[in-house]
Amino acid sequence: MARRSAARRAPRPPATLARLRETIVQCRRCARLVAHRERTATEKRPAYRNDPYWGRPVPGFGDPQARLLVIGLAPAAHGGNRTGRMFTGDRSGDWLYGTLHRFGFANQPTSTHRADGLALHDAYVTAAARCAPPDNKPTRDELDACRPFLADELRLLRRVRVVIALGRIAFDAFWAVHAASGHAVPRPRPSFAHGAAYRVGALTVLASYHPSQRNTQTGMLTAAMFDAVFAAARQSVDQ
Repeated sequence: MARRSAARRAPRPPATLARLRETIVQCRRCARLVAHRERTATEKRPAYRNDPYWGRPVPGFGDPQARLLVIGLAPAAHGGNRTGRMFTGDRSGDWLYGTLHRFGFANQPTSTHRADGLALHDAYVTAAARCAPPDNKPTRDELDACRPFLADELRLLRRVRVVIALGRIAFDAFWAVHAASGHAVPRPRPSFAHGAAYRVGALTVLASYHPSQRNTQTGMLTAAMFDAVFAAARQSVDQ
């Protein structure tokens, strides 16, 4: 009788987005992030002291047939970490979903909680990291641990034609996944700049400043600048 190998087999990649979401929600790979997200969910912000907090990794959200993929940094401690949905319940979400609505990718301009009726059309929203990090700064190791989730999303979202990366970390995460998946990366390697656009195979990759309060309140990112990126995405999707 043949001996069973003592080595563990690598887990099979999730076959559907639903299975992938289940896998993401159960993740406990990064001790620092687990401690922070759960502590935040217990301590809460005074304005939300009566709200139940999600306090777990936050999966992607949107249309499984999406041609537009939006990649952010990570869930906000009192946004996605509270509500359980990407860019939901905070000012960054107000900017993002309001803009998606203006360009026909969302049925409403607001995203306040998971049962608010929001639906995305031809768009999917995800992030480089799935847990709220302290000070919004995931470490390199934490980003590396999360990267397979983004790779699985890109594999399962077979109709994606346009990627918008919100911020440098999201931008770098996309190119890392793209290269690791065996696809060619332009040389010199694409550099991040707001409004930059790159064509790689069948994909158009657009870069934008992240709609964080720091960027929007200082004027680093204006509504016109953000709209211009999504107008370009809309045009590319519709070609």
